[in-house]
Amino acid sequence: MVFSSLTFLFMFLPAVLLTYYIVPKCCKNVVLFAFSLLFYAWGEPVYVGLMIFSTILDYTCGRIVEKYRHKTQSQIALTVSVCINLGLLCLFKYSGFLVEQFNNIFRTSIDVPELALPIGISFYTFQTMSYTIDVYRGEVKAQKNILYFGTYVTLFPQLIAGPIVRYQTVAEQIDNRTLSFDRFGSGVKRFICGLGKKVLLANNIGLLWSSVSSTPLSQLSTVSAWLGIVAFGLQLYFDFSGYSDMAIGLGRMLGFDFVENFDYPYISQSITEFWRRWHMSLGTWFRDYVYIPLGGNRKGFAIQMRNIAVVWFLTGLWHGASLNFILWGVYYGILLVIEKLFLTKLLKKLPSVFRHIYAIICVLIGWVLFSFENMSDGLSYLKVMLGQNTFCTGDAIYQLLSYPLVSSS
Repeated sequence: MVFSSLTFLFMFLPAVLLTYYIVPKCCKNVVLFAFSLLFYAWGEPVYVGLMIFSTILDYTCGRIVEKYRHKTQSQIALTVSVCINLGLLCLFKYSGFLVEQFNNIFRTSIDVPELALPIGISFYTFQTMSYTIDVYRGEVKAQKNILYFGTYVTLFPQLIAGPIVRYQTVAEQIDNRTLSFDRFGSGVKRFICGLGKKVLLANNIGLLWSSVSSTPLSQLSTVSAWLGIVAFGLQLYFDFSGYSDMAIGLGRMLGFDFVENFDYPYISQSITEFWRRWHMSLGTWFRDYVYIPLGGNRKGFAIQMRNIAVVWFLTGLWHGASLNFILWGVYYGILLVIEKLFLTKLLKKLPSVFRHIYAIICVLIGWVLFSFENMSDGLSYLKVMLGQNTFCTGDAIYQLLSYPLVSSS
C-alpha cells in the first residue's frame, strides 16, 4: 500500500506542484489538503474517513481547550482527545495482539480481530494528539481554520512514515510560508538524495539481508550472520532516512521546514548518543509528552530510571504489536539505564574507536531483536553470530565480494 501511494505521488506530483505555485496564496492550502486526501485514498481508501475524523476531533478539542482555558471544560476536551486518539491507535494496531496474548495466558479462545492497519496512523495520531496537548499547555494557539488544520494533519510528504511533525514547529508556515526558487531547488536536491538512499542503497543492500535471512540457521556461518545483520541495519537506515529526506525535500518545495529525523546515527559512541541521532522526531515526542511529564530527571535517580523504563517500553510497543518489539525497547531501556549508572564514565576513559565499536555491536544486537518476530529464531541467530556454527563458508566469501559497500561499512 505504501508502494502504491508512492507510485501515485510520482505520477501526479509535477501537476500538483505546478497547480500549487500557480494558484493564489489563499488557495494553496486547499490544493495541499485536496491532494493529500487523494494521496492517502490512493493507498488506503477505506480509512480516509478515520483520518478526517481525527482531524475534526482534535480541531474541536483544540478550540474548546483554548476557549475554556484553566476551566473544567478544557481538561475534559484534552482528556477526550488523548483517550480517543490512543483508543483508535490501540484498536487498529494492538487489539489483535492483546486478544492473542490474553488467549495464550488464560487458555481462552476469543476470536482475534483482524483489522487492517491504517497507513501512517502511528504518525498522524501522535501529531494530532500533541497539537491538543500543546494548546492546553499554552505553547501554541488553536488553529481557527479547520481546512488549515486539516492541511497540517494530512500533509502528504510526511504522512506515511514521518518525520513526526508537531504543529508548533509549522504553525506559522501553515498560515504564511515563503516560496522561492532557492528553497525549491534545495528541496529538489534533498528529495533526490533521499530517493537515491531508498532506491540505490536500501533496496540493493536489502537483497543481502533477504539472502541471509532465508538461509536455514543450521547452514549459516558466523561471517554471514554478521554481514546479514549489518545489511539489515543499513537497509533500515537508508530506507527510513531516505524517506525522511524525501519528505523534508518535498516540504521545502512547498515552503515548509520539517524537523530533521536522522543525524548520522552510526557514528555514535554510546547508545545514549545513538538515540539522540536516530528517529529524532520520535525521541523528542516521547521526551516531551511522556518522559518530562512523568518527572524526567527532576525527582531523583530512581524515578528517572522508572521513567526511562516506561518510555522505552512504549517506544518498543509503538514500533509494532509484537513481543519482539517490546523486548527490543526493553533492551535499549536497560542499556540506557546502565549507561546512566556507570558505563558512560567508563566509556569516556576509552579511545573513541572502542566506544564506537561498543555502540555498533549493541545496535546490531538490537537489530536482531527487532528483525525476528519469532524470538526463538532471533536467539538462534544471535548464537550463530557468537560462533555456534562454522566461522566462514564459500557463501560468506561470495557475499563479501558481492556487497563491498556492506563489507566496508
